[in-house]
Amino acid sequence: MDIFTLFPTISTSFIALSAVLVAIGWWLIIKGKREAHKKTMIAAAIAAILFFIVYVSRTLFVGNTSWGGPDELKTIYQVFLIFHIVLATVAAVFGLTTLTLGFKAKYSKHRKWGRVTSIIWFITAITGVMVYVLLYVLYPGGHTKPVWEVILGA
Repeated sequence: MDIFTLFPTISTSFIALSAVLVAIGWWLIIKGKREAHKKTMIAAAIAAILFFIVYVSRTLFVGNTSWGGPDELKTIYQVFLIFHIVLATVAAVFGLTTLTLGFKAKYSKHRKWGRVTSIIWFITAITGVMVYVLLYVLYPGGHTKPVWEVILGA
C-alpha cells in the first residue's frame, strides 16, 4: 500500500468507525444508558474529527485522486461525489449542533436533532465508503498535486 492509498484507507476507516459508534450510541440511548451513550457519541465525534484531519492532511500534502474509471461513468461519479460532499457538510454542521445541544443538556432538542443527524451521518458514511471503493478498489485513478504545491507553483 502506497501513500496514495494509505491515507484514504485510514480516513475511510475512521468515518466507517464513526458511523458504527453512532449506531451503538443510538442503541444505548434507546436502552436508557445515558452515560454510555454520551461516551460512545463522543468517541464517534472523535473518529469523525480524525477522519477530517487525515482527509485535509492528505489533500494538502498528497493531493486528491482523480477519477480512473470509464469516461461514460465520470459524470455520474461527479454528481454522486457532489451529493456526498454536500451531505457530509450538512452532517458535520448537524453533528456539531446535536453535540452542543447534548452538552448543554437541552435534551428535547438534542433528541430531535439527533435522529435526523444520525440518519444523515449513516448516509454520509455509506456514500463515503462507496467513493473509496470507486476510487481505490474498482477504478483506481490518477493523482493530482498536493494543494500546497499548486499554491506555491512547485
